[in-house]
Amino acid sequence: MASENKLKEFFKLGEVGGYFIRVFQKPDPNKKTNLNLRMMHGINKISIIVFLLALIIWTVKRLI
Repeated sequence: MASENKLKEFFKLGEVGGYFIRVFQKPDPNKKTNLNLRMMHGINKISIIVFLLALIIWTVKRLI
């Protein structure tokens, strides 16, 4: 039972993971957003994807 709690704690998303999930959700259609906010979120999506891609490439290179 204790090992289950440690495993859950290890995979807990936290603040960074919560932001990552929140960025890729569809925005609320009733909430008004401006162009600057939409552009900022778009750039954040691109930067997260590029970072994860670089991390995957770096990991694969280290293993081979």
